[in-house]
Amino acid sequence: MDQIQSMRAFTRVVEAGSFTKAAESLDVPKGTVTKQIQALETRLRVRLLNRTTRRVTVTADGAAYYERTLRLLSDLDDIEASMGNAQARPSGRLRVDIGASVARLLVIPALQGFFERYPDIQLDLGVSDRPVDLIADNVDCVIRGGELTEQSLVARRIGNIDFVTVASPAYLARHGTPAHPTELEHSHTMVSFFSSRTGRQYNHYFECADERHEITGRYQLAVNESNALSEAGLAGLGIVALTRFDVKPHIESGALVQILPDWKRRTLPFYVVYPPNRHLSAKVRAFVDWAAELFAKNPYMQAR
Repeated sequence: MDQIQSMRAFTRVVEAGSFTKAAESLDVPKGTVTKQIQALETRLRVRLLNRTTRRVTVTADGAAYYERTLRLLSDLDDIEASMGNAQARPSGRLRVDIGASVARLLVIPALQGFFERYPDIQLDLGVSDRPVDLIADNVDCVIRGGELTEQSLVARRIGNIDFVTVASPAYLARHGTPAHPTELEHSHTMVSFFSSRTGRQYNHYFECADERHEITGRYQLAVNESNALSEAGLAGLGIVALTRFDVKPHIESGALVQILPDWKRRTLPFYVVYPPNRHLSAKVRAFVDWAAELFAKNPYMQAR
């Protein structure tokens, strides 16, 4: 019995949670899938699945086998996709991770165009500001903001985003409007942002002419997710630093007010990053090129 087909059948059973649904998705009889799984278990000499009359669950050995099998099948699909006419029609399952606000405001609204261009790609989109380990988590690529530290990864710079210092009208009515960044240290309350990986608070940098200041800021609330930071500012919980892309509609509506407009803040570079062993994948290349094109079209993603 074809081992690769048996492995595909096993992954479908795990993902579908039943032999019947797996057989339907593979367009084969249920008995064929059952025999393929039995052949795998006999070959490996371990039980991969626990079967009851109501459900199918994966064993500990089965879970470990599933993760490695999924990677192998993905690599096989990539090899086939990189040959011949497949380059012009990328296909397969693609796992991408992206930050919350960029996903909400830029990527997800544009995905219909991506799927129209690449109808054979199945996208698993992880949305979080928490950094992922591309290798350990089996992620094909990520869109990340900030300077990169992983020298082993391949990165393509696709944009720069600048920040705006803002507060709600209600906050400013209670506490007044600061005229200088140093007032943020003692006279005002900031909403701080901390790293999901290290827990470290990010400082605030201000520059005007030859004057520069690095501000820690007094805070009562710190968050580690960009959408939460926006909501905290809107709720009047303190002064926040948001990307111009994120804050634009709130300033236009009057829900947030820009403060310290003459003081520039550091820009945040954005990269699309992928492991070096994925560089020949047609589906990864398709997403990377599409993301770069998407960022290039948006002026708020191309700050100097």
